[in-house]
Formats: sequence, structure tokens, C-alpha cells
Amino acid sequence: MKETGYVVFEYLYRDAGNWKTHGAALLRGKVRDNSAAIRSCLEQGELFVPEQVLLPGLQRHHWHDHEDGPSDLDHAFHEFVDLRDAHDDERLALSPRGSVVQLVALFVSAQGKWDVRCSRYVD
Repeated sequence: MKETGYVVFEYLYRDAGNWKTHGAALLRGKVRDNSAAIRSCLEQGELFVPEQVLLPGLQRHHWHDHEDGPSDLDHAFHEFVDLRDAHDDERLALSPRGSVVQLVALFVSAQGKWDVRCSRYVD
């Protein structure tokens, strides 16, 4: 049976100074137990490297939003916030980035092997 509907994967980037930038990705599929599956794969229960699961890193937005450039406060890890049903305005504003099933498979593949070298924003 084909997945229908859309979900939003919410995540954030928090630099070492505790400044935050939020991000969201629209995915085809349903929430179901996928949130728990993602959480089980996270480093220290909340962290992941977005580029490793084909999501964009939020550092560039972070630097723009906070009028700051790369600094020693930056790193590769982002925090998972939530996986929830998409609102109508989000379905119109965001382009789908694949399916939630594909994203969960990428998280499972990266579990225990998060690699900061996947981030283009970290030396």
C-alpha cells in the first residue's frame, strides 16, 4: 500500500553559545511509529548530522539569522525536535524531500556511526 499524506521533520541547530536556528523538512508519509524509530538512532538521545541523512545543515541560515559567521562555537550536530503531520500551508510552502520511510532508513544506517566529516561546515 502506498504512503499518502505529508509530515514535517522539525530540527534545530544550536551552537555552543546556545543560539538556535530552527529548520523543517516536508516528507511524504505518515507519522506512525517513525518518530520513535528516529529517536532510537540519535546520538545522546537527540543529536544527528543532517547531511548524513540527506537533510540540509542549518549553519548558513544560523549565521545569517544571527549576523555572525563561522566561529569556534560551530559544530556539525543538530537536534531532532519532532515528526508531525504537515499543515496545509507547509504543504504549499515546502517542497517534499523524499519519504519518511527513506529518512528513517538513513537514520537506522547512521545509528552509532554519526560522522561530523559529512558536514560541509565543519573542518
